[in-house]
Amino acid sequence: MMFGKLLAAYLIGSVSGSLLLGRLRGVDIRTLGSGNAGGTNALRTQGLKFALGVVLIDVGKGALATWIGLQSEPDTTIALRLALGCGFAAMLGHVWPLFHGFRGGKGVATVIGLLLVLWPLLVLPMLAAFALALTTTGYVGLGSILAGFTMLPAAWWLSERALAIEWWIAGGVVALFLLFTHRVNVQRLFAGNENRFDKARLLARLFGR
Repeated sequence: MMFGKLLAAYLIGSVSGSLLLGRLRGVDIRTLGSGNAGGTNALRTQGLKFALGVVLIDVGKGALATWIGLQSEPDTTIALRLALGCGFAAMLGHVWPLFHGFRGGKGVATVIGLLLVLWPLLVLPMLAAFALALTTTGYVGLGSILAGFTMLPAAWWLSERALAIEWWIAGGVVALFLLFTHRVNVQRLFAGNENRFDKARLLARLFGR
């Protein structure tokens, strides 16, 4: 039962929003822009409506996979662990999708889907960290990495004592996973040639005046 749920979660995660919608449009965004099959590259290369569709699918599959892990598990701790495992399996499917040659996105939207099912409140500090980084630096990748690491202290302070260790481990896994999937962004940041959304640097322009 547990293995079946994890496998199903991985297969759900392997359904890439950008590649699915791209086929309907006749494009493969992995050949455009940064080459990443995620929401940011979808926005840059295909526009806002397309990117919103991508994000909805990628968040939805993370939520669905996590929900599957919760089913038929009366023990709260076991249910949480299995749901987290299914959410992580969906993240793996998103980054290395079976249906798309193991070339997918970076997993941020799928993480959000996981949290929306298990702990919606935890999304708020992560989004705050992302927004702060984006509006000051314009770097989406940096914002995503910082959002992932925000999950560590947030999970520690906000979780119930009985489940704190599960969320602490989950926060560490998510943070390191997002750091890994954004490793190219980190390399470009150090090299000084990372892509930047200058229009998003609202705080930088506000305080720069």
